[in-house]
Amino acid sequence: MTPETPTDPPGTEEIAAAAGLVGRLARNVESIVLGKPLVVRLTMTALLAEGHVLLEDVPGVGKTTLARAIAASVQGQWRRIQFTPDLLPSDVTGVTIFNQATRGFEFHPGPVFANIVIADEINRASPKTQSALLEVMEERTVTVDGVRHGVPRPFLVVATQNPIEMDGTYRLPEAQLDRFLMKLAVGYPSEAVEIEVLRGAVTRSPEALPAVTDTQVVAQLVALARRVHVADPLYGYAVRLANATRSHPRVRIGVSPRGVIALTRAACAYALTDGRGYVVPEDLKVLAEPVFAHRLVLSPDAQVRGVAPGDVVREILDAVAVPTPVAA
Repeated sequence: MTPETPTDPPGTEEIAAAAGLVGRLARNVESIVLGKPLVVRLTMTALLAEGHVLLEDVPGVGKTTLARAIAASVQGQWRRIQFTPDLLPSDVTGVTIFNQATRGFEFHPGPVFANIVIADEINRASPKTQSALLEVMEERTVTVDGVRHGVPRPFLVVATQNPIEMDGTYRLPEAQLDRFLMKLAVGYPSEAVEIEVLRGAVTRSPEALPAVTDTQVVAQLVALARRVHVADPLYGYAVRLANATRSHPRVRIGVSPRGVIALTRAACAYALTDGRGYVVPEDLKVLAEPVFAHRLVLSPDAQVRGVAPGDVVREILDAVAVPTPVAA
């Protein structure tokens, strides 16, 4: 992953129109995913930043519904892959089959060829099958029999894993965790929201949601997010946050340069959703935990003491000085 050379910052009208559209998208998704506005906004941020999301939570809190609702809102194709121990890499990427009629080989794309791919319980598949996602998550291409095939754009992988039932699971390696822009938890609904659900407030399936826009417009929003301005002091702030993870006494492996690039890219998309053409320190502070925490490998002592990566990130945010915001 390499940072891209920014072009001219977007104009005020472009920003206002984009923020309005993203707001309508978020409200559309929130009509199905009740009471989780921040999770919806962060997932939309990942979509505009061309990142991927790992949702770690217990079953039944709406992880799959969230991804399906976003796909319906942008008229995108979605596919669900149920990861199991016997799932093969070709079941994810696709296979080349000999066609006797044409006397030639034809590529049959797998379920990864969609705008939004739901990798359900990804930690139940073998490491070999998990690794089949690595290339497509990073390069947006799949190589089968030496031939590269591009996936549709925009492309978002929403992977889920159950943190409780660990029997028969395979821990995601750090190399694959680093491919996810964010790691989020949906969480249980509030009492008021759960009562609304029981009353039948949500009776539609995600596929019944009206489309707000299409994937072509989403691609334009992705390009617009990359033009959001980041002042040099904020680049320095992002690097200092990452350096603080690398030297922290409770951290064995800190945030990589890929993680710093992910934070600034996510901040640009987050600023766009807020109707700004420039990043402010608060954007980085809000995104630091979902972007950084899953990239940290804690020391054995910290793990024994029950320290969570999120605790370390919050401690670092309190310790690292915030620069004065500089508007574009």
